[in-house]
Amino acid sequence: MRGVSRASFAELSERLAAENITSAATATRLGDELFAVTGLLDAEHGLRRALSDPGKPAAEKGAVASALLHGKVTPFTEDLVVAAVRSHWANPGDMVDAIEQLAIEAMVTAAEAEDGLDELEDGLFRFGRVVAGQPDLRAALADPSLPAAGKDELLDTLLGGKVTAVTLRLIKQMVMHPRGRPLTVALDLCASIAAQRREQLIAVVRSAVELSAAQRRRLAEALAASYGHRVHLNVVIDPSVVGGISVQIGDELIDGTAASRLAEVRRKLAG
Repeated sequence: MRGVSRASFAELSERLAAENITSAATATRLGDELFAVTGLLDAEHGLRRALSDPGKPAAEKGAVASALLHGKVTPFTEDLVVAAVRSHWANPGDMVDAIEQLAIEAMVTAAEAEDGLDELEDGLFRFGRVVAGQPDLRAALADPSLPAAGKDELLDTLLGGKVTAVTLRLIKQMVMHPRGRPLTVALDLCASIAAQRREQLIAVVRSAVELSAAQRRRLAEALAASYGHRVHLNVVIDPSVVGGISVQIGDELIDGTAASRLAEVRRKLAG
């Protein structure tokens, strides 16, 4: 989202934060209801266009949304959606994206209420790696001919007891309602929102061997000092690294691996 859409979403996100939800159950219900609204607007194109039409008065659009949702969702969910349709958007898709991201923020709030943000981020990252590395699983989860019940059962088998309830709920939502995105992209979106919740960066660390707890702590502290933010480490064991480590934060790669140094030597010799 850019321009007017970014500003509108920021106001909605601030409204959610100002509610100061501390109950995991309340946050989970909010997330479920906002995801349901997202699904409705994705399915009903005429309704989505009507509620995001910049030519219609904001009050009129808000009244339609309120009439549609009143008594079916909690008052705060209704207030958020009404605020969303009364806001200005560059295109109808941005409004629906914003409501979905609010739903993810609500689920992240639920994880935080249970002191489970680390588990949420780790679970999303680990499952993303599994999906990226197993084409058959990725194809099965993306297959529109596979019934939702079958995908639900598959995810329960794969993840039941291995991730938190909130993590599993978010993963299921991203699988069942991909909204035209690859699953790995959807999982990355959830992970980035979780990281933003506590204003920390995500660093993907590649190493030939597992890092000890002390090594992880020292690396996280060094990166935090360098970037001015807390840094969450996602460590990938990669034998091709040979030695040392590489760290990627966003688009920036800090490569200190033996493999990269050997490649550089080979390039110089070839030159």
